[in-house]
Amino acid sequence: MSEDRNKTTMEVDTAFLRSRRGILKLAEMVTLFVAFVCFAAASRPKYIAATALEFLITFLLLLLYMLKLNKRLTFFFWPLIDVFNSVFAAAFLIVLSLIALSTYTVKGTLGGGIVGLMSAVLLCADSVMLFKNITFNKPRNETINQGHK
Repeated sequence: MSEDRNKTTMEVDTAFLRSRRGILKLAEMVTLFVAFVCFAAASRPKYIAATALEFLITFLLLLLYMLKLNKRLTFFFWPLIDVFNSVFAAAFLIVLSLIALSTYTVKGTLGGGIVGLMSAVLLCADSVMLFKNITFNKPRNETINQGHK
């Protein structure tokens, strides 16, 4: 009976949070949250929505890796999805932050733009780190295990 209970419980991968990728994901979330707060203080709805959406996506990917759902939901190649998210989010945040910096009238927009650029740099680093780990000619389980280095 205890074996049946262990199969239904979720295992939390705390080692992921201590890994380079986990720390990078947490840093992305912190910078996205700070940018969100800055844009919210400046009352910029378009910027608020963009940073909140990317914060949510990053949080869900972090949750996916922490709960090891990427090993259960194998119909997607999660590292590649994470790379695409990081690349497109970085490009979007660079454009968004540059627009915020060039058109700011309130200090909150300036702060949000600067922190948004910092977040874009972290997203670029995440995409480079992930892309180095992805090799398309190895079996899937070897590629997934490399993501925790």
